Amino acid sequence: MTKIRKAVFPVAGLGTRFLPVTKASPKEMLPIVDKPLIQYAVEEAAAAGITEMIFVTGRGKRSIEDHFDKAYELESELASHGKVKLLKEIQSLLPDNLHYSYVRQSEALGLGHAVLCARPLVGNEPFAVVLADDLIDADVPVLKQMIDLYSQHDSSVVGVQNVPLDQTQQYGIVKPQSLGVRIHRVGEIVEKPAPENAPSTLGVVGRYVFTPEIFDFLERVTPGTGGEIQLTDAIADMLAAYPVLAYEFKGRRYDCGSKIGYLEAVVVHALRHPAVAEEFGSFLSKLKLDGLQQNIGTLSA
Repeated sequence: MTKIRKAVFPVAGLGTRFLPVTKASPKEMLPIVDKPLIQYAVEEAAAAGITEMIFVTGRGKRSIEDHFDKAYELESELASHGKVKLLKEIQSLLPDNLHYSYVRQSEALGLGHAVLCARPLVGNEPFAVVLADDLIDADVPVLKQMIDLYSQHDSSVVGVQNVPLDQTQQYGIVKPQSLGVRIHRVGEIVEKPAPENAPSTLGVVGRYVFTPEIFDFLERVTPGTGGEIQLTDAIADMLAAYPVLAYEFKGRRYDCGSKIGYLEAVVVHALRHPAVAEEFGSFLSKLKLDGLQQNIGTLSA
């Protein structure tokens, strides 16, 4: 069985739900306290044993490349001022065992098309796909959980979680055939079904492990609205020939593609951050429900 060495990060999206901040800055660079979303995603992949990071980029995404590049001037400035801790943190973005590659998605033709753009860099081997929008806290990195499952079954794996029935139209939804605790064989997968048509409430979130055959199905999938190639459609076609597993991962997901999910992630991670946790926690404790409106009014005055 081929070891999974590569992860694909589709980062070409426009991030319209966060306009105007995403007009000139990628949504993947939105900070969670002092680290951008894309860095959390890369760190999760690295913790799962992945060494080849492949970014599918688009216009206006240059700052992602800069973030994972050496910054000679900044490092020199930090060194000259004796800021050793910050210097080590910056240098940790480029460990010797990690390699970064970039490929351009010239048109916004869907997630499936973005993954297909990475085919020349992935080649004929299994790989992971990570969506930085989905920030997931877990004792064991979710991608590692899924790669371990792939190693046991030699099958593609999609990460899923139960979602509210009235939100099924926001997800690809799987029809599960249970194989054990948290593990299901995908019997069917439907892109964004209405609640009354949803085969379950298990929604696919931004973690995937694929065997290389997925590329063949992406090549043949019929484009949908706007010419977009949906990853869900390719997975659905794949089911007739290859098993795909759905895994209810252990961890807490923050949907940072939404404003509420993003703000939740910022608050939780700030309360864990050694530099700000105590002071920030003290501030939050003052925002009691009975005085919240008064506090907000004072700040707005």
